Amino acid sequence: MEQVFAPWRIEWIRREEKNPDIDDCVFCELPDLDADAENLIVARSDHAFAMLNNYPYNPGHVMVIPQAHTGAYGDLTDAQLLDHARLKQRTFDALETALEPDGFNAGLNLGDGAGGSIDDHLHTHVVPRWQGDTNFMPVLSDTSVIVEALADTYERVREAFAEQAGATVPDEGSAVVFDFE
Repeated sequence: MEQVFAPWRIEWIRREEKNPDIDDCVFCELPDLDADAENLIVARSDHAFAMLNNYPYNPGHVMVIPQAHTGAYGDLTDAQLLDHARLKQRTFDALETALEPDGFNAGLNLGDGAGGSIDDHLHTHVVPRWQGDTNFMPVLSDTSVIVEALADTYERVREAFAEQAGATVPDEGSAVVFDFE
């Protein structure tokens, strides 16, 4: 029998409170905490940010999140939509550079019945995929096997964002910043 070893997950499992520093919406509050690396925020723009998912389906599972707190896609302004789309585009490029996947799944869970755990602040999931990455573990035993620690993936993806044209890196612990204006 093969073993699944994910030691970085124990800290998350043992925590007392789900998000002790968060009063309301995790996607509204995390970007304001001045702890990008700790909160897995890899990139920012004027109206959106990109962060690694704490519960990834695959290594490099990123969420691109508008700053605006809304669960309705139609509520976003043209500037917010364009900024969100541009950051998604940069996310695909960064993941391609950092992880060399064979493809991607990308999408939104909109509304309570869509299956997302946060339905009042929309976000786009970008999941890198590789040939053969779905095997019996997720299909039959409802178990994901993540082959790289989140901190290592964070560094690789952040570095790939930083290499892109127009990227600004404020300091070592900050997300990469893009100005799409």
